Amino acid sequence: KTTSLGLPCNYYLIPVIFNDPIHGHMELHPLLVKIIDTPQFQRLRHIKQLGGIYLVYPGASHNRFEHSLGVAYLAGCLVKILHDNQPELNITKHDFLCVQIAGLCHDLGHGPISHSFDGRVIPKHEQMSILMFDDIVKSLKAENEDVLKEHGLDDKDVTFIKELIEGATTSEWTYKGRDEDKSFLYEIVANKQNGIDVDKWDYFARDCHHLGIRNSFDHQRLLKFARVCEVKGRNHICFRDKEADNVYDMFRTRYTLHRQAYQHKMGYIIDTMFAEALIRADRDLHEGKPEDMLKISEAIKTAEDYSKLTDEIFKQISSSTADNLKEARDILNKIVRRKLPKFVGEARLTENSMSKLTETWKAAVHKYEPADPTVSLSADDFSIYVVDLDHGMKDKNPIEKVYFYSKRKPNEASPIKDYQVPSFLPQRFNEELVRVYYKTTDGNKEELKKKVEEAEKCFQDWCKSKFGCH
Repeated sequence: KTTSLGLPCNYYLIPVIFNDPIHGHMELHPLLVKIIDTPQFQRLRHIKQLGGIYLVYPGASHNRFEHSLGVAYLAGCLVKILHDNQPELNITKHDFLCVQIAGLCHDLGHGPISHSFDGRVIPKHEQMSILMFDDIVKSLKAENEDVLKEHGLDDKDVTFIKELIEGATTSEWTYKGRDEDKSFLYEIVANKQNGIDVDKWDYFARDCHHLGIRNSFDHQRLLKFARVCEVKGRNHICFRDKEADNVYDMFRTRYTLHRQAYQHKMGYIIDTMFAEALIRADRDLHEGKPEDMLKISEAIKTAEDYSKLTDEIFKQISSSTADNLKEARDILNKIVRRKLPKFVGEARLTENSMSKLTETWKAAVHKYEPADPTVSLSADDFSIYVVDLDHGMKDKNPIEKVYFYSKRKPNEASPIKDYQVPSFLPQRFNEELVRVYYKTTDGNKEELKKKVEEAEKCFQDWCKSKFGCH
């Protein structure tokens, strides 16, 4: 049988293959392709995965678009392995499809410069992802009312997908998409139990590839040893005990990426400047429009407006001639011309040294006597930031939240024993760094150089008195 176009009746059920530099040839379900081919999803092509880090690592030009495809693919891989190895889990094709859709749509809510947009303009990108997903479903149904029904999905499945995007966080089962016996499905895309999910598996591999940073974590191997076990009355995704080192490598990779890339000393300040430009440009982008026209902060109220909000906004600001965008334009111009705040120094904070950082730094600058009499320092010329680094669970050891099974007892899982954990694990799993930058970028280069050199000496004195170290 054929359609009116002469195509086989099952033509629209044939998987579409995407060639990906990380995962190779990825097969995705036709319904996922329908979602991909919407304006709401295509906007992810115009949002850098790593925001301003691209201006530090020139290879990091990849976007949220390809990451989302990769997460959908890995989500399908994990569900398939669980289904094939444990048919008693009763994973249905609808479960499979819903988990893949959740993986595909989990980052729909990211705004310009990705995570720097979170907290400053929107509370959490997951909430916007759900709003955008609802809009995609609405637009698909406008074209074909039965688009979900044709693939066996209903309103309960839509609820399930949205719950998967947010992840299961409560100890009491309050979720409507699936019963508690399928709680393990909620750990695949956004794992709130221990942080091991396919979202991280993709961006670790993808980001390391584009950044040129070695990735010691092997997600393909961990996939092979994933298994569902009942622990404390709930089904969890568990891993073979011999994979403990590989799991730790995953958490260590997260720390390494944050230390070397995501929280890079200059990438961090560039993202901060981008965010500041957005905040100052939170008004009409074009000269002559009424003042009551849409602001950036108002674009989050509807999916239609949010769909137009991408990294392209920085080009719009830069090319605008509006007087009220001059401050934002000047910030972006400084980024382009590499007139960035100068990094003065960084120190690791201790529990006793976290209070009154700004006050003690100002006092140190006021007290400091420059070796060069032609140089004078003002506390107002400096910015001070605190950067958090951890392995995924603040000060906790994340591997303690992971359940492992043994070869002899594949249906029983528990946290890893102390004697099975590598002895070289860190004593602390998080750290806070204080960073100081010299804000002034204009003026004579030689004078700036002298001021930064004196500021570095002042910073060293401050560290000795404040932290007892260099």
